[in-house]
Amino acid sequence: MLIKKDQDEIQKYLTDESSYKGYCDAVYFPENEKEVEEILIECNKTKTKVTIAGAGTGLTSGRVPEGGIVLSIEKLNKILEINEKEKYVRVEPGLFLRDLQNIVESKNLFYPPDPTERDCFIGATVITNSSGARTFKYGPTRDYVMAMTIVLGDGEILKIERGQYKSNGYNASLKCESGKIIFFTVPAYEMPNTKNSAGYFCKENMDLIDIFIGSEGTLGIVTEIKLKLIDLPKDLLSCVAFFPSEDDALNFIDEAREKSQSKDDTQFSARGLEYFDNYSLRFMSQDYPNIPAKAIAGVWFEQELNNNEDEMLSEWVELITKFNGFEEESWLAVDKKEQEKFKDFRHAIAWKVNEFISKHGLKKVGTDVAVPHYAFRKYYYQVKEMIEKRNIKYVVYGHLGNSHIHLNMLPTNESEYKTARELYKDICFEAIKLKGTFSAEHGVGKAKRDFLIMMYGEETIKKMAALKLVFDPNKILNIGNIFEEKYL
Repeated sequence: MLIKKDQDEIQKYLTDESSYKGYCDAVYFPENEKEVEEILIECNKTKTKVTIAGAGTGLTSGRVPEGGIVLSIEKLNKILEINEKEKYVRVEPGLFLRDLQNIVESKNLFYPPDPTERDCFIGATVITNSSGARTFKYGPTRDYVMAMTIVLGDGEILKIERGQYKSNGYNASLKCESGKIIFFTVPAYEMPNTKNSAGYFCKENMDLIDIFIGSEGTLGIVTEIKLKLIDLPKDLLSCVAFFPSEDDALNFIDEAREKSQSKDDTQFSARGLEYFDNYSLRFMSQDYPNIPAKAIAGVWFEQELNNNEDEMLSEWVELITKFNGFEEESWLAVDKKEQEKFKDFRHAIAWKVNEFISKHGLKKVGTDVAVPHYAFRKYYYQVKEMIEKRNIKYVVYGHLGNSHIHLNMLPTNESEYKTARELYKDICFEAIKLKGTFSAEHGVGKAKRDFLIMMYGEETIKKMAALKLVFDPNKILNIGNIFEEKYL
């Protein structure tokens, strides 16, 4: 097993896309489950902190160490099995999402979860319950995890399949491979009825595999994952539609959502509904000069086709026209190469924002908030007004099919950055007041712990900490993720 201690060699393991930087004594690179087990047994004895490192694409400082060692999962990167008949795949956690999707699609199978950043590790998507544009139709990563192998903080190995262990109310138990039985209480609290990745997933009479999905590496290290696959959709309609006003675009999304989720309409079914405000369009117009100058908002959507291309195209064009969309100037594609260009357009706004922030030597200030559908319209205009009153430039885009927005502020100096941080807190607070979440898909990590307290209160945080201690009694795994060490 490779171990690196030279500080010059391990710098890239001390940060992530949040730009925060940590420190550690060494980075370990296990190549199999046995080596992971050995590392944790030793670190558990010496009470040495272990921070699990994925590919570094996270935005919440989750992999940023604060002492101890880093355990990189990058060499645990094999596909162990693809079962085409039963439609599942078994993988190690260090496999890139992009590679998994490409390989299964070559076999006419499909893995729907699609975080914006595909150069991430599968294990990281599981421990953060990642989602993305296709979550609107297919749900988050959680819905595709069939089984996992997890090495707990003391080196015990837990193999758990969906449906194998369920809590009795809030009372629960799990049996490790050694025969040891772990008894515990599932924390009781109400989670928001929105897309959400903040804190542990806890419910009465729950499937206990779900506690580990989204646990951000605080309960154990995942060494194997079994994922559900589905048939690869054969044909796809992709479109970027442009509208003369925000209200037109939002009305379009509302009706497209309603039609897609209606049991009476089995054909119309958006795979994703993504929004771009006027500032986003203008921000990208230099790179995409074919964005109509008169467009104030845009919506990117996809619709899977089942030998009904003409019918679906007609329905979508009719809906665009109903809400005053620019039919002739909207972008439509059924060709895969053209569809990839639309995806690039969807992702371009994120890297353009990163480029802008980097140019000004600042840290990114972008929201990951979601609220219930009924509250979204009022909330959307409320937060825009809050920012405009403080004269901060911004762009709004994101997964409005799920009432989930990425509002990125664009400060140009330290004073504006400070104002942006204050606004960020206020925006998150307003989402929480509406029974929404401050973190719909990026998790909590170390950067957003205060917002979890705001969302649930300290008593619930203490319950979460007690749950962690069940699986990590010596407090070594990803300490500082989700909540501060003082709660342990």
